[in-house]
Amino acid sequence: MARQNKKIMEIRKVIIPAAGWGTRFLPQTKAIPKEMLPIVDKPVIQYVVEEAASSGIKDVIIITGKQKRAIEDHFDRSQELERFLEENGKIKELHEIKKITKLANFIYIRQNGEYYGNAMPILTAKSVVAKEPFAVLWGDEFITANPPRLAQMIKVYMKHKGAVISAVRIETKDNLSRYGIAEIKKVDKNVSRIKRIVEKPLPSEAPSNLATHGAYILPPDIFGIIEKLKPGKNGEIWLVDAINKLIEKNFPVYACEIKNGNYYDTGNKLEYLKTVVEFGLRHQKVGKEFKEYLRNLKL
Repeated sequence: MARQNKKIMEIRKVIIPAAGWGTRFLPQTKAIPKEMLPIVDKPVIQYVVEEAASSGIKDVIIITGKQKRAIEDHFDRSQELERFLEENGKIKELHEIKKITKLANFIYIRQNGEYYGNAMPILTAKSVVAKEPFAVLWGDEFITANPPRLAQMIKVYMKHKGAVISAVRIETKDNLSRYGIAEIKKVDKNVSRIKRIVEKPLPSEAPSNLATHGAYILPPDIFGIIEKLKPGKNGEIWLVDAINKLIEKNFPVYACEIKNGNYYDTGNKLEYLKTVVEFGLRHQKVGKEFKEYLRNLKL
């Protein structure tokens, strides 16, 4: 598999997997998707979609499952609510909910298949993505950065003409075993070519301290690789295995170290609570009072 010689295609589509059960947050997620958990007054997945939209993405493909209808409702128009807000003079709120529906062209696909694993929702979108390169963002984590994380990655993609994965340096050695760690060759200021990714290595066996996570720009070739993958860890189909196969076929895959970014993982309870507190403290309306409340807590 060689590097494309034709004019490089722009990234217009993003896949956001959001079909998981969210078992870490049960019973809350029995009826409400974990991607819809609020960060003060905005659900997690809206931050993800806003990152995509501000990076130039036009089509947002959300892979859903059972009990996920709330995601579709959130990004759809509610004429009854719009009328109520207008009649009651809540113009700011009206503009806010109208803006949500105009972020992108939304496409929803119900995930199905024999196997589980984080590569399967990506394969589910094959017919919609077709032969275009595309982005992937997980539905329960996001990065606030200026410029946006995905925009930084697209810039790397346009320059180096290969797949791109967002990356961050892990300064604490004991934490290396929590991530997929890349063996790399540096090619630019914040860009390295990936030779392979070692998933959750022992600190002594990690090939570097560069962790890959969270966001991807991938070629359509990845679909055929996923289709041929045999189940890996826990009998599931993993994206990292597909990416390593892509590298083995000599397709260039780059790590982009995100600049000026803060990472928020809302997929586990503690990190979700930290995110809510941080955004609550920065909130224009309630931040000052919330800060005072926290200061007066008897801990």
